[in-house]
Amino acid sequence: MPDIRPAMGSGALVLNATYEPLCVVSVRRAAILVLTAKAVCVADGDGVLHSAFDALPVPSVVRLTRFVRVPYRTHVGLSRRAIFARDGWRCAYCRGPAETIDHVFPRSRGGRHAWENVVAACARCNHTKGDKTPAEMGWRLHAMPTTPKGTAWRVLGHRAPDPRWADWLDLRENELTTTPVAEAA
Repeated sequence: MPDIRPAMGSGALVLNATYEPLCVVSVRRAAILVLTAKAVCVADGDGVLHSAFDALPVPSVVRLTRFVRVPYRTHVGLSRRAIFARDGWRCAYCRGPAETIDHVFPRSRGGRHAWENVVAACARCNHTKGDKTPAEMGWRLHAMPTTPKGTAWRVLGHRAPDPRWADWLDLRENELTTTPVAEAA
C-alpha cells in the first residue's frame, strides 16, 4: 500500500466534467479517482505518491471524466466552526479572540438559531451580555451577521482554500491570504 500522507493535511478539489467545483476529497481518494481513470489531474500538489511499480504526482485539483448531476443545497450549513470562520475568529462585540457563539437576539426571548442571529463572541462578552440584546447593553455589532454566499462556502464550508484552487472557486486574492481558519492555526 502506498504511503499517502499529504504534507499540509489538505485535500484535493474535485471538478465536474464541466470544470464546475463539486467538493473537496482526501488526497488518497483523488489519487484513486485518477488511477481508475474516473478523473484526470488538472493541477499537481506538492510531492509524489509512490507504489511498488509507479509514481504519481500528488493531485491538488482533479476533473471527473464523466458529468455528474448533483442537486445543490441552496444554503450553507450552520455550524460552530463555520460561524467562527465567517467572523474571522473574532468577537463580534469587542473584536478580541472568539471562544463561544452568541445569539444576538437571545433564544430565551424567541431568537432563532440562524445565520442572521448567531455571532462569534469571547467568553467575557457572552457572559456579560447574558439574555439581553446588544441595544439594551449599549453595544453595537462590528458587522451584521449574514448567511455566507458563494461557491467557496458551498464547496469548502469552513475549510481554508488551497491557493491552487483560486481559478476554480472565484476567490479574490485577499481571501487566500487572510482565511479565518489559517488565522486560528
